[in-house]
Amino acid sequence: MTSLRAIAICVAVAVLALSAGYATHVLLADGTVATGISDADDVEALWKSELPDVHGVRTSVAHWRGSVLVVNFWATWCTPCREEMPSFVTLQSELAGKGVQFIGIAADQADKVDRFAKELGINYPLLVGGMDVLDLSAKLGNRISALPFTVILDRQGRIAHRQLGILKPEKLKSVIAKLS
Repeated sequence: MTSLRAIAICVAVAVLALSAGYATHVLLADGTVATGISDADDVEALWKSELPDVHGVRTSVAHWRGSVLVVNFWATWCTPCREEMPSFVTLQSELAGKGVQFIGIAADQADKVDRFAKELGINYPLLVGGMDVLDLSAKLGNRISALPFTVILDRQGRIAHRQLGILKPEKLKSVIAKLS
């Protein structure tokens, strides 16, 4: 009886794991997060955020109001985050003169973020908030607190696009082209 019970438990765990994996796959299939999740109060939480940069200088996200703002939640230990960031560096260089601003908000430690930024040549502001920034990303639509998560705001501060997972350069350019 004990071995049958152990087998039943293993089968139940396997079914749950497969179900969770399938649900995650469906949710992340193209990475686009459904619109209409967040309201103006949630975006206001982003504007009110004041986080330190890698040198400890506190910066208000509201500093970039009026720009098309690409806000990327990431971490140095997140492989997909590291994969997408070189394209952000390239696009920041290309689009800076058009009123487009990238900012990275790291769920990480300042020293690790600083090292990574130097290694990759990051040319946009990086703010550091530790794991608390995942709460902010959740307010913006990141229901499962996964990384990377990117929100693009139009010049009026409204969410134009949300992306869970890697944001491909083609998709990013397409969204920004509609806003600039």
